[in-house]
Amino acid sequence: MQLTSAQVERTLSQYEAEAIPSNHPALPQLTQLFGDHTFFLDRKGLNILEPAETAATADVRACKVVSLADWNDANPPSLEPHAPTMTDVVVKLEPMH
Repeated sequence: MQLTSAQVERTLSQYEAEAIPSNHPALPQLTQLFGDHTFFLDRKGLNILEPAETAATADVRACKVVSLADWNDANPPSLEPHAPTMTDVVVKLEPMH
């Protein structure tokens, strides 16, 4: 799921992570591996957002954070991809109008 810049800002106000910028040299490879998404790095690894099955309230659009890769213990650390795993983290993107 691609997010607008406003949605990225709203996400980062609720979720401690960094968005990978659209001009990052790794973005084409990430897109090839995982599809067209806005990617986030946090202390655990690489993540995307997917629409939540049910929003907490009917007037809020919510997404869940999905983990795609975890940091390993190598020096320097690198990302190890794994099957997409839904986390318990929910981000409210915007009120529905």
